[in-house]
Amino acid sequence: MEILKVENLTKVYGKGTTKVVALDNVSFTVNKGEFVAIVGASGSGKSTLLHLIGGVDRPTSGKVYIDGKDIYSFDDDKLAIFRRRQVGLIYQFYNLIPILNVEENITLPLDLDNRKVEPEKLNNLLKELGLLERRKHLPNQLSGGQQQRTSIGRALITNPTIILADEPTGNLDSTASDEIVDLLKKSNKDYNQTIIMITHNMEIAKCADRIIKIEDGKIVSED
Repeated sequence: MEILKVENLTKVYGKGTTKVVALDNVSFTVNKGEFVAIVGASGSGKSTLLHLIGGVDRPTSGKVYIDGKDIYSFDDDKLAIFRRRQVGLIYQFYNLIPILNVEENITLPLDLDNRKVEPEKLNNLLKELGLLERRKHLPNQLSGGQQQRTSIGRALITNPTIILADEPTGNLDSTASDEIVDLLKKSNKDYNQTIIMITHNMEIAKCADRIIKIEDGKIVSED
């Protein structure tokens, strides 16, 4: 079942001599439960692509369909709601709220949506993440790996249609990186979670079902 369709996606910054084509007519699809890695050098357009898929930015032209919905047909308010409910975002630098503890950071998307937290589900998620004993700790009391696990919990708590991970291991040592990759693989296999991960690390990319390589804003290969 097709869960994501990217159609002729183009993003241009600037004009004239300052014009930069960050993405150039990119098209591909992703099925439900698929784990896709998007790889490329710095400046290749991979992060721009991820932000457009997630509705963080809008394209110059082209379409993105998530679960059959044209996300750019929404106004900004509806797009923000859709993104909060249907898209789980994991960033390289965690993007945790410093004054909120682990539990509060994880449940933030539900709180913003005025949705109740299911205590059993939260406890199970904290256990899976290895954060039960850290649930009341603030971000500055956590290791980098623990902070990233918290951000993964925040992405998973809403049961999103798709998870987008932007260099999720880029700020971690090798041990913590392995733990994060294992968590992503587990959520993909155990819960059939659709994941698209940006990475420059080919060894990490190999854990995915499919690798899409981008150069100069274009897809150059799919393995």
